[in-house]
Amino acid sequence: MARLHVSALAAAAGLVASVAASAHVVARETPAPRVAARQAAVPDVLAISQCEVVASTQYCTGDNTEFRVVATPTTGDLPSSYTGCHAHDTDLYCFYEGGAEVQVVLASATVAPETEASTAEAAPTVLTSCHPHEAAVYCMHGTTEYSMDTTATATQDIPAQFTDCHSHGTELFCVDEAGADVQAVAEGQEASADESASGDPQGENCHFHAGVEHCVSPGESESGGTRSCERVDRDYDIPLRVGLLFVILVTSAIAVFGPIFLMRVLPSKLHVIFLIIKQFGTGVIISTAFVHLYTHAQLMFANPCLGSLGYEGTTSAIVMAGIFLSFLVEYIGQRIVKRKLAEGPDAKSWFRPETVSIMVLEAGILFHSILIGITLVVTGDSFFRTLLIVIIFHQMFEGLALGSRIAALGTVSPVHAASGHGHGHGSTQVAQTKSASDTDPAITPSADASDHSTTDSLKPAYYSLKKKCLLASAFALITPLGMAIGIAVLDFFNGNDPDTIVAIGTLDALSAGILVWVGLVEMWAEDWMYPNSELMNSSPIVTALSLFGLMAGMALMSFLGKWA
Repeated sequence: MARLHVSALAAAAGLVASVAASAHVVARETPAPRVAARQAAVPDVLAISQCEVVASTQYCTGDNTEFRVVATPTTGDLPSSYTGCHAHDTDLYCFYEGGAEVQVVLASATVAPETEASTAEAAPTVLTSCHPHEAAVYCMHGTTEYSMDTTATATQDIPAQFTDCHSHGTELFCVDEAGADVQAVAEGQEASADESASGDPQGENCHFHAGVEHCVSPGESESGGTRSCERVDRDYDIPLRVGLLFVILVTSAIAVFGPIFLMRVLPSKLHVIFLIIKQFGTGVIISTAFVHLYTHAQLMFANPCLGSLGYEGTTSAIVMAGIFLSFLVEYIGQRIVKRKLAEGPDAKSWFRPETVSIMVLEAGILFHSILIGITLVVTGDSFFRTLLIVIIFHQMFEGLALGSRIAALGTVSPVHAASGHGHGHGSTQVAQTKSASDTDPAITPSADASDHSTTDSLKPAYYSLKKKCLLASAFALITPLGMAIGIAVLDFFNGNDPDTIVAIGTLDALSAGILVWVGLVEMWAEDWMYPNSELMNSSPIVTALSLFGLMAGMALMSFLGKWA
């Protein structure tokens, strides 16, 4: 009985030991299925190669199996192969040049949604591999192509990369080599970006050149930005434009006729007021020549739709031609006037040196005033009212400049009257006639004729009011005429047409040259620099006030150049 009991205990002990051993084996073998699953999930590949991009995704081949790169490198060119492939838990990663790694999956595999979201939300910090497409510049971030808001030119190298990319609201900006922000638009987002640009872009300075909207981002140059060369259909309020044509007509007439009638009623002791207006007009003409016309001519000839110019100094050459033509017309005109003056007093009423100067000045103003009228009308409604206000002030300032010079025709300033000399060219002409009679026996005017010439030069009756108003009327009518032409061509005008660009750019540059000559030589130097100039011997107060008027004209007209 005791032996049976011992045998039972031994059997029970053996069963417990067997169960314990079995449990121990199971505990050690439990991870085996996980290892097998992981080994099955991660392909056994050491390297992948023959990489190519398909629909913005990079695919590579390894061991006759196609793999897909989940997140491509963001710096430099895309690698053509990846090496050192290894597992991170259940994911496969491979190294590329530089020691960084990327996740690689089978081409047919899917990626967890959170991985895709994080990849989509990751904004680039640098754009590389920049290259031109016609006049546009594109850069790469991995497999995504970005359009850069800058223009490729024949004379400027394209930056190799844009760095320090950051967001302004929902828009991406990167920094160029000059430290300026340049907007980057990803492929597929360009259409929406173009649509927003056609409205009123936030944070941009938008204006029109010859009816073509041009928006400049903060820190961007005037020549920056891409544009389409096709005609853009815009909203045009025709009745509004027709009505405002008469507003421009009235504004121009008041500005140009005002000084003429003011001169007739202004007491001689208040002549300093008229002198300040004249100097203000001089500043307006100088600013118009350089800030408005010269600058806009350069923008026209730099238009990407025109293509690259074979001669980079085209604008300056045309401006120089305008200066030379002005000089030539004035020189020949002065010679003709001098001969007419020698014929007798009857020829003096209209043929005077200052007449030639005024006509050259008015020609320069009229050439670009007709362009101003056309540009105003063909501007889209989104910017029309802003430009209208600018043009109204523009016409007021130019009208004062021209009107003050027309009003001074046939008059003598108190400074010259006190010293017994004529005004401007008139006094010079009298002196030249006298000196010529002393040296050339053929020119022997009598003492009475000489006295009559001097006295005649002091009279304000060289030009009738009718003739002065005739000169002023041309300015009052020319801009409304340009607006009428603009209304007539609204349906087919394209400011980016190459022929239109050349025509407008040439007229702007020629007008700039004419006004440079007239403004610097006939107005600024004539009033300030010559021994018989009005302001050479004026009092300090008059000089200071005139200088203030000159600077005010330059400053205000240059300020308007921000919009027109």
